This record gives sequence, C-alpha cells and structure tokens, in this order.
Amino acid sequence: MLSTKLLDLPEAERPREKLLNQGAQSLSTAELLAILLHSGTRDKSVLALATDLLARFKDYDIPVLLSNPALLSDIKGIGPAKLATLLAAVELGLRLAQRPSSEKISIRSPEQVADYVMPLLRYKTKEYFYILLLDTKKQVISFQQVSEGSLNASIVHPREVFHKAIEHSASTIILVHNHPSGDPTPSREDLLITKKLVAGGRLLSIEVIDHIIIGDNKFTSLKAQNMLE
Repeated sequence: MLSTKLLDLPEAERPREKLLNQGAQSLSTAELLAILLHSGTRDKSVLALATDLLARFKDYDIPVLLSNPALLSDIKGIGPAKLATLLAAVELGLRLAQRPSSEKISIRSPEQVADYVMPLLRYKTKEYFYILLLDTKKQVISFQQVSEGSLNASIVHPREVFHKAIEHSASTIILVHNHPSGDPTPSREDLLITKKLVAGGRLLSIEVIDHIIIGDNKFTSLKAQNMLE
C-alpha cells in the first residue's frame, strides 16, 4: 500500500515540516496542496492526489472551479471535507491578495495600477467599475467600486463617480474596470463612457488621468493608447 498520509513520509520530505523549517516558498504547489489535503486514498499518496488536483486546476480557470465545485469533487479522494478546505483556501488567498497595503502607494505608471488591482479584478465573472482615488502626490487614497454589471452609461454615472472623488478629497482619479472575457481591448461603450467622465472631471477640476481595463493577467491603458479623450 502506498503512503496515504503526510506522516508516513520521511520527516525531511514532509511538506508541513519543510514549510515550518524552510518557509512556504520552498514548497512546490503540489506540496502546498498536500498539506491542505492531509491524506490520500488507499491506493494513492497524498502527493499523487495533489498532482491530480493540479492537473484539474490547469484545465479550468479559478472562477469556474469556485462556482462549480463538482469539477473537483469528481476526483477520487476529494470528499466534502477536502473540497471545503480547498475552496476556503482559494477564497482566502484571493481576499488576502485584494487587501490594500497599509503603506501609501504612489502611482506613476499604468503598470502600477494594473499590479494594484489585478488580484481583485482578474477572476471576476461580471464587469465591475471602480475608481482609484489619488491625492496631489499621486498617492492612493482609496479604491472605490462604482457599479456592477454590464458596462453602460446608465450604471456608470458621473454623479456617482465624482461624488466619491469629492467625498475623499481626491485631486485626480483613474477609472478601472474589468472584462470577464479576459480580453482588455476597449469597446465602443468603454470609449464613450471615458470621454463623458473626462469631460465631467474638467468641470469639477478633478482630472481623470487614465482608464485601465483589466483582462486575464493583462491590461489596456487608454492613456497609453491615446484613447483617453
């Protein structure tokens, strides 16, 4: 019979001991999963089971797996307890990645904006529209959600956008929204809304300095593409 529990492995090879002695970065993804799984099956070691899971994660995007747990539970050895642990770990990781830094972040480039918001928006299955509020030093004041759903003029209204900017005393703002398709190419509607908000900002002396569209680990900056106005 193959080893089914982590304790059956030699101590130096146990993922849990490696994590505590050498740090989490020393573990492979399979070893990290093995810690969560804790045990394998009668005929499959926990590391082999973790490898099977990794193959499934490569076949499907994380949002698909989170919304369809059956895609994981049909793997032999993944019962309700293991499935709940896995889904909780993935969700916790996403939430921690979304947590804003306690330090002031200065925004100097579209790449910095993308790095800041990608963990939050990359895996969303619906469109969300946010604004990044900046002070006079281009430091982040807040990141505020404006709307949820298909992007159109009826749900992204200048009144809501600039109310939040005024409320937080922002001097400049960056528009941010995601494309669930993963393709950050701006649509005609994206361009129309951007022009409308840029014009509204001029009237209120609140400059809209960019509109970042987030895809699957890629983004488009309308300013960089000379599409801001």
